Amino acid sequence: MAARHRLIRTSPGTVWSVLEDGTRYADWVVGTSSSKPVRGHWPEVGSAIGYEMRFGPLRLTNETVVRRCVPGEVLELEAKAGALGTARVAIELRSWGDHCLVIVDEHPLRGVGGLVHNVAVEALIQIRHRAMLARLAKLCEEEAAEEERRRPVGQVVAPKPGAGGARA
Repeated sequence: MAARHRLIRTSPGTVWSVLEDGTRYADWVVGTSSSKPVRGHWPEVGSAIGYEMRFGPLRLTNETVVRRCVPGEVLELEAKAGALGTARVAIELRSWGDHCLVIVDEHPLRGVGGLVHNVAVEALIQIRHRAMLARLAKLCEEEAAEEERRRPVGQVVAPKPGAGGARA
């Protein structure tokens, strides 16, 4: 099982706003070049995002389906990879002071991916997760900084329930 975590310097609410926007999936998921919701209302259980992966001139389209969602806290996905099978990707958000600890756990579910899963594949998934969490952190921290820039000078921000604290 490939589990990785990263502390993102913004609230869990800001991180969740990125995760719940199905049009931004390709912005933080490594290997995808475009994405769009294709079924249901992302991230409700059963909804899906279609995405495209490009390898030079080769283009592959697949989808990721929401299998479990606790808004603001947990998003569990089944990522389909064609002939390679599917993988479970669980993303958990935890308040950590004023920040958000994001934990990603991925393992194969069905198909060839489960048969060839070994230490080398695990290492590649860890590298991919490191890059994915870096992208997610950059998006979320930039979004929080932009929100802070738009806030009128002197305005005091009351903490949102479960947001991990207050900023003055």
